[in-house]
Amino acid sequence: MEEKKERDAIDLGLIVKTLYEKRKKFFIMWPIVAVLSILWIIPQPRYYDCSVSLAPESNGEDVVGGIASMASSFGINLGGNGSDAIYPLLYPDLLGSNNFIVSLFDIRVKTDDGTVDTDYYTYLTKHQKKNWLKEPFNKAKNAIINLFSDKKKPYGDRKKIDAFRLSERDYNLVEKVKTNISCDVDKKTDVVTLTVRDQDCLVSAILADSVKQRLQDFIIEYRTSKARLDLVHYEDLVLQARKEYNASIAKYSAYCDANQDILLQTSISERDKLEADMQLKYNTYTALCTQLEATKAKLQERTPAFTTLKTATVPIKPAGPKRMIFVAGMLFFSTFVMALWLSRKVLITKADR
Repeated sequence: MEEKKERDAIDLGLIVKTLYEKRKKFFIMWPIVAVLSILWIIPQPRYYDCSVSLAPESNGEDVVGGIASMASSFGINLGGNGSDAIYPLLYPDLLGSNNFIVSLFDIRVKTDDGTVDTDYYTYLTKHQKKNWLKEPFNKAKNAIINLFSDKKKPYGDRKKIDAFRLSERDYNLVEKVKTNISCDVDKKTDVVTLTVRDQDCLVSAILADSVKQRLQDFIIEYRTSKARLDLVHYEDLVLQARKEYNASIAKYSAYCDANQDILLQTSISERDKLEADMQLKYNTYTALCTQLEATKAKLQERTPAFTTLKTATVPIKPAGPKRMIFVAGMLFFSTFVMALWLSRKVLITKADR
C-alpha cells in the first residue's frame, strides 16, 4: 500500500529541478507576455462608475407593513408593504426594461472636456471611444455576418424609437446600456444603490442623477395615479356644483327682488321652493369641497418620499480597466501554463506508472 502511494505521489523535487533547468524560457516569455499584455490593455477605453443611494419611505400604515419591517430585521423580506405593487426588490427589473432604457435616450449629456454636448442617444452612437486593436477583428466579424444576413439598417431616429419594436442596432444599443446601469437593493433595509458606468466621468454622474430622478418619478406616478384621477374627478364635480349653486343664488335673488311686495301664498311657496333648492345646491357644493380636500390629502399621503443617502458626484479616478492587475494576471497565467508544459514529461511519466 505504501509503495503504491509512493508511486502515485508526484515528485515535486523533480518538477522544480526541471523548471529550474529550463528557467531561461521563463525569462524569455515574461517580457513577451508583459509587452503583449500592455499593448492590449493600454488602448482599452477607461470607464468611470458613479453611484447614488436612496431609501424609499417605510410605509407602516397597516399590519402587513409592520410585519414586513419586523421580518426584515431577521433578513427576511416579505415583498414590501401590502399597498404598493412595486416594492424595491422590483426596481432592478424596472430599470432593465426596454421602456425605461429608451426613456433615457433624450437626456442631455456633456463630456468633462466640453467637446460633446448632446443627447444620450447621439452620444452612444457617435461619440464612443473604441479600442483600435479590436477594430480590424470587429470589421472582419461584421463582414462575415453580413455575408449570411440581411444588410444592417442604420440607427433609428431617437424621436421615433419604439421600445415595443426595436431595430437590430437599437436593440444592441439598449442591451449595452443595460450592462452599464446596475441596481442593488439591500433586502434588510430596502436601500437602493444605482450605479452607472460610462467612458466619461461627467456623463456617468449626469446619468446617475437622471436615472435616480426618472426612477423616483415613475414610482410617484404609479403610486399616485388613482389619487390623481380622483382629484381631477372631484375638481370637475366641485366646479359644476359651484356653477349650479351660483345659478340658484341668482335665480332666488331675482325672484325675491321681483316679488318683494307680493304676499300671495303661491309667491311665498315659490320663494320657499327656490330657497330650498339653493340650500340643497349649497349642501352639495360644501360636501364636494370637503371630499376634494380629502382627496388632496390622500394624494399627498400616497406620494412616496425618497431620502437620498448618497448623491451623484463626478468620479475622479477611473474604475477600470485595472491595467496592472491585468498584466500581473496574464504573467501569472502564462507562468502556470509554461510550467505545466515544461513539466509535462514528468507528469505523463508518473501517470503511466
